[in-house]
Amino acid sequence: MNRIKAFFRHDNIGLLFALPAVVYMLVFVGYPIVHNIILGFQDVDVMNFLRGQKHFIGFGNYVQLFHDEVFFKSVANTFVFTVSCLVFQFLIGFALALFFNRKFSIARPVRGILMMPWMIPMTVTALMFKFMFSTKVGVVNNILTGLGIVPENIEWLTDQGIAMIPVIITNIWIGIPFNMILISTGLTSIPGELYESASIDGAGRFQQFTRITLPLMRSTIESILVLGFIYTFKVYDLVYVMTSGGPVNSTQLMSTYSYKLSFDNFLYSKGSAVANALLVILLLVGVVYVRITSRGEEAYE
Repeated sequence: MNRIKAFFRHDNIGLLFALPAVVYMLVFVGYPIVHNIILGFQDVDVMNFLRGQKHFIGFGNYVQLFHDEVFFKSVANTFVFTVSCLVFQFLIGFALALFFNRKFSIARPVRGILMMPWMIPMTVTALMFKFMFSTKVGVVNNILTGLGIVPENIEWLTDQGIAMIPVIITNIWIGIPFNMILISTGLTSIPGELYESASIDGAGRFQQFTRITLPLMRSTIESILVLGFIYTFKVYDLVYVMTSGGPVNSTQLMSTYSYKLSFDNFLYSKGSAVANALLVILLLVGVVYVRITSRGEEAYE
């Protein structure tokens, strides 16, 4: 009884406030992850799932993945998709942040409007761009053919050679506001006196950007790129709505392939193995992010 009373002292009140969040994470995050890891080491399909039979096969599912061409294609597609989106999202977001960091009357309202792509649900955005890139009635083809840039409609989402392009463009459009707002926050933390002193010493805008802005924004840039990698690498709903991984697996990502194996082919264990591979990659990136943020805090102190 004394131990219970001691726990409810003023010093431990913070633990009680954190308890609901801990319980939520354990039930809705921790349990599914642990269950998925265990499932990856079993042989579970629709037949033995109904029978309640779960045979332990060790690394059998992972060995099958290393002989699966579609898996390797999904890994390659995921990295191409992620890197392509990151580069353009960051560059465009940085340019917009620099532009709106200037003081003019409509900077804040316009910056708020540019946040709309980030606020619109992913499924709505995917449907919108799927219609825009439609072969017959899409506005993109109408503009290109109307201006005489292309002689006939392009099959954006059904040609395996270019199907990844509209998917990447859509995700870039979604991610630009995320990069812009974080970079804008980092820019506002740089003292204006540094730019004034550099200007007095004869430094031009390019020198100010390379000698002041980039060095002081280094930790912010690193965090944005790592977070962007994590968010982009696990994208599922956008690709599923626009192409469902097709045509001929040309837009198949690790996330969509895991879903396809589990809920289309009913190979639950193999689908879990793909999801676990995705989890390992994101955990490694997460470790990098923690080290970057820790290093930034140490430098700040």
